[in-house]
Amino acid sequence: MTTRRFPQGFLWGSATAAFQIEGATREDGRGESIWDRFCATPGKVLNGDTGDPACDHYHRWRDDITLMKSLGLQAYRFSIAWPRIIPQGRGQVNPAGLDFYDRLVDGLLDAGIRPFVTLYHWDLPQALEDAGGWPARDTASAFADYADVVVRRLGDRVKHWITLNEPWCSAFLGYWTGDHAPGVREGPVLAAAHHLLLGHGLALAALRAAYPDVQAGITLNFSPADPASDSDADRAAAWRYDGFFNRWYLDPLYRGTYPEDMLQLYARLGQTPPVQPDDMRIIAVPMDFLGVNYYSRAVIRDDPQAGGLRYAHERPEGEYTHMDWEVHPDSLRRLLERLHAEYAPGVLYITENGAAYPDEIAPDGGVHDPDRIRYIARHLVACHDAITAGVPLRGYFVWSLMDNFEWAFGYSRRFGIIYVDYATQRRILKDSALFMRQVIAANAVEEG
Repeated sequence: MTTRRFPQGFLWGSATAAFQIEGATREDGRGESIWDRFCATPGKVLNGDTGDPACDHYHRWRDDITLMKSLGLQAYRFSIAWPRIIPQGRGQVNPAGLDFYDRLVDGLLDAGIRPFVTLYHWDLPQALEDAGGWPARDTASAFADYADVVVRRLGDRVKHWITLNEPWCSAFLGYWTGDHAPGVREGPVLAAAHHLLLGHGLALAALRAAYPDVQAGITLNFSPADPASDSDADRAAAWRYDGFFNRWYLDPLYRGTYPEDMLQLYARLGQTPPVQPDDMRIIAVPMDFLGVNYYSRAVIRDDPQAGGLRYAHERPEGEYTHMDWEVHPDSLRRLLERLHAEYAPGVLYITENGAAYPDEIAPDGGVHDPDRIRYIARHLVACHDAITAGVPLRGYFVWSLMDNFEWAFGYSRRFGIIYVDYATQRRILKDSALFMRQVIAANAVEEG
């Protein structure tokens, strides 16, 4: 066994999202979100599951903080539910919504846990979707107004802010494949993607105007692309996939421009981002950190029959999670080293990394999840390798604190290090939670 010790001050946390854990979707003045509407649409979510009661965190947050403290978590990344703060997306502010997050932040700080707030984790107010959603430019300015309301309430205590979580998912799964809310198929996806980025830039300015000392960034999901073979065709296909999934967000944020090869490709397909003067400057304003969500890589081959981007996924032999995602830790190391070398974000956090497995309560009352422990441990080794190579990685947030509503999969997938019995809302620390407690206490992971 080799001990991999992390730098002093490395931050250990866990992460959740409002719609996935809070429940209480009709309480205390909360408005309807696109995920409420999506869940209510037959056939959209597995088993007809909805966001109620989820983990009932809205009522059980004190107990959940106690569990976090028992694990030694130093930070907690959670999201604010926009419809809880401004039920119609614009206009009237709901005091009860702000009060909830006020109490949550105070409770975390009392427990010695640093709050990392995500302003948008996919729950757009339905009223804004009815007015055009993210394809409409006005949504970006509404988002900045909402950011201003939240930071003016919490910014005296919350110093780490994330504007958007995984805008690729919001745009492409929401407005192209229709797999996520609002469920639009083949819509104006590049307009949605652009206005999400514009909203990020406008919100960043709002955060800093209210509290110049905040640390603010964005969280992107990454899927490093490997060609299925050494052929020129497969290499070109992997580069197209990289442009579609990774560079389409990195380049505007860090270079102030969309990747030229993708602009040309999309133009041939009849799509162009609706860029107006000054947009790219707003989008590319320097951030304090980049949040990295990583679960798996993509293995890509050329496929002329696969539509505009002409690629297809290969499924190599190997280990897979319950989501059917390949376990490939070295791709995380390579990703971190690439981000540092090509985009130089300055500070990086792993804001999500974890795995779903079909966990069950054992006869002894515990939840034994050796596959998840192995997954986390191997990815922590990859993080350590990247740090050793000079990557400024400052923290790791395991996804997820607890089992929760896994979007279109409903409650059928369990990512948590804490087991949730949804019938009783009982929480059980899985073996992976006990493992994380040991890692945090030692600031180290054992390899081998």
